[in-house]
Amino acid sequence: MSSSRLPSHRIAVSCAAVALALPLSACSSSGDGATVKGAKLIKSGQITTCTHLPYAPFQSEKDGKVVGFDVSMIDLVAEDLGVKQVVVDKSFETIKTGADLNASVCDVAAAGMTITDERKQNLDFSVPYFDATQALLARKGVKATSVEDITEQKLKLGSQSSTTGEDFAHSHGADPQSFESSDAELNGLRTGQVDVIVQDYPVVQNWLKDPANSAKFEIVGNLDTGEQYGFAVRKDGNPKLLAAINQAIKDAKSDGTYKKLYEQWIGPMPKGADAQ
Repeated sequence: MSSSRLPSHRIAVSCAAVALALPLSACSSSGDGATVKGAKLIKSGQITTCTHLPYAPFQSEKDGKVVGFDVSMIDLVAEDLGVKQVVVDKSFETIKTGADLNASVCDVAAAGMTITDERKQNLDFSVPYFDATQALLARKGVKATSVEDITEQKLKLGSQSSTTGEDFAHSHGADPQSFESSDAELNGLRTGQVDVIVQDYPVVQNWLKDPANSAKFEIVGNLDTGEQYGFAVRKDGNPKLLAAINQAIKDAKSDGTYKKLYEQWIGPMPKGADAQ
């Protein structure tokens, strides 16, 4: 991979920050859009990405910039289109329902988002770019390796709202305490509001890189839910951009860029993770 493929990162002020002062149309293209290689962009010269912060290692803020695996992958799309990427922090609820894309807040959603049949009704997903599993993180000493164990032992389970991890807990008979963000969920574990939390395995692994977390908490269970992440564009609204995203994923996997980014942000890449 040449150095020209290395990602650069930019962060934009979220439309949510000005929503009370300005109409929603102020965050839309307002005639300032452009078409690049057939792909529709709401702002000329940039691809605008909706995400939900923080969600390391996929996206988080560092030194005033949004960085992470998802950001780096969409940077490849931006490079291929000859534009820059600007990231907007939004609620995961409005991302997964397609509301932000429909309101022209962003061109693409990149938020560590699992592809589901329900979400496909509101979004057009790219080909899968990441195989994900769920993990149960608990304070050390907790003896529970499944959601069923948690309910039987009357332990308090936490989850991130509107996520497939939360859906999984509900489908297995649990009634978890819901937290707005992954950081709030981890804080709930730290402060004893809950005994165990369910979260995507790469996110949990990233938390455990912090010695303060690894000293107190451990993974007590892995839940292979067969989930795959996808990037998304407006439903039936931007086929050329979707094609550009799919091509960028394919190219990254074939030329070694995907492996490099995976190891940079996630860790050692499992065998077959870069399969076409």
